[in-house]
Amino acid sequence: MVDHYPYRVEGRAGNVTLAWRPGEGDALDEFVVDDDGRLLMFPDRESLRAHAARNAWTVVWEGEAALDRDAVRRWVEHPESASVAPGSLLDAWHFVEDLARSVASGPLRTSRGPVIDSAWEKIYGAEPWTEEETTAVRELLREGLDLWDRTASGSGCQDSGLAGRV
Repeated sequence: MVDHYPYRVEGRAGNVTLAWRPGEGDALDEFVVDDDGRLLMFPDRESLRAHAARNAWTVVWEGEAALDRDAVRRWVEHPESASVAPGSLLDAWHFVEDLARSVASGPLRTSRGPVIDSAWEKIYGAEPWTEEETTAVRELLREGLDLWDRTASGSGCQDSGLAGRV
């Protein structure tokens, strides 16, 4: 059985916790969705804990991942005036790719190509991005954050009949 991990998505409009699971074998990482393909969103860790118990999930609570979507959005909109740590950009990059895969939107249209691939290679090193690479990463994250906005506004909190918009 695959372990599940809490993934906190934070922002001014509200915070939710998702259930993330790593892919096994050839499977890719993903967020958990319901039978209708809607992202499972929990208002807090306790709601996730209760849902996990009812569904016999093993949840690994140590090292909860988090995404500050407002900080990422500020960098996407104004990279020259908003600083964000490279690790946070990498986390956001992984988040938007896992999100797109999870809600069956297919790959983000900006997720492949020589410029974005070059930026991906540089994110682990000390070499700075070119202006073209920065623009490509901004577009990828913008597309992913827009997908999040559409997904979150349509999902609400799925646990125990809780309804709420992010």
